[in-house]
Amino acid sequence: MRVDDLRVAGNVVARALPPPAEGVHAWWRELTSHDTDVEAARSVLSADEIARAERFGTPALRARYITGRATLRMLLGQWLGVTPSAVPLVRGARGRPRVDMDGADTPDFNVSHTRDAAIIAIATSVRIGVDLERRDREVDAVRLARKFLSAQEREAMDALAENARREHFLRLWTCKEAMSKATGDGLSAPLGRLSVNASAEGLSLADGPPPYTPVAWQLVAIDVPATHMATAALWRPLRD
Repeated sequence: MRVDDLRVAGNVVARALPPPAEGVHAWWRELTSHDTDVEAARSVLSADEIARAERFGTPALRARYITGRATLRMLLGQWLGVTPSAVPLVRGARGRPRVDMDGADTPDFNVSHTRDAAIIAIATSVRIGVDLERRDREVDAVRLARKFLSAQEREAMDALAENARREHFLRLWTCKEAMSKATGDGLSAPLGRLSVNASAEGLSLADGPPPYTPVAWQLVAIDVPATHMATAALWRPLRD
């Protein structure tokens, strides 16, 4: 399938990113929209999605949710050959959104956003999770490492200088968050028991309890603007 920028009225609203892996496609979406854009986006949402949008505490948060969700619907509609409002989105196991269709060609998808940007990824023949972070995000890497990193990961991080340590933690975090979104576990995932290798040679899961068995996972960095970092986690559940 050919994947292009998503355009509305001739304007690019979501930019196609280099495919992070075979069968995986990703788009970059700026979430700073004008009121008229938000109203147009709102028109393709379901009643449940509109109700959820209304529960956000500020107009800015509501606008970001509406814009992001409408973009997801437009991309999936383009993929499936239906109008955005007709995309059959439902919540599956553990609340993880999915396309309510049967068949090997049914796409899986995931969305991640931070502040004013989002990435949307669609994949076939694999479960996908993605996570996006700003590179300048301030985190107490040492304190968080004690809770969320394995002993092996902490040892590797301790050998780094302070700023490199912070960026290394963020990269590991995007990997673990992406995996937990692929399974639907969220923060209930055993994050401290997952051991990720992150180096110039690439990303990989080194160890973890089922279903986080290394042979079932592929981790890959997504090529996003230099102000951000993002990871895709591709999960092929093992069969008995």
